[in-house]
Amino acid sequence: MSKTSVRFLGRYIVSDPQVCHGKPTFRGTRIMVEQVLKMVARGMAWQTIIEECHHSITKEAIAEAIELSGEAFLKHADEFSLEPLGV
Repeated sequence: MSKTSVRFLGRYIVSDPQVCHGKPTFRGTRIMVEQVLKMVARGMAWQTIIEECHHSITKEAIAEAIELSGEAFLKHADEFSLEPLGV
């Protein structure tokens, strides 16, 4: 892959080496998917997230980020396994 290769990870999400060091962002923005997923995890309302992102992303974009992160988690779940707690 060349240094300028943009990877389309979904309809709304891209990875561009020229933007945010290639971390996944929402298409046409510098808003990192990771940041929005953390907002969702903290329980922030999607509409509030959209407003904080100056309406640069949509509910559909947030839903895609959640769906793709879920797929990635399932694919790599064994990498997150912890030792069972003693009972």
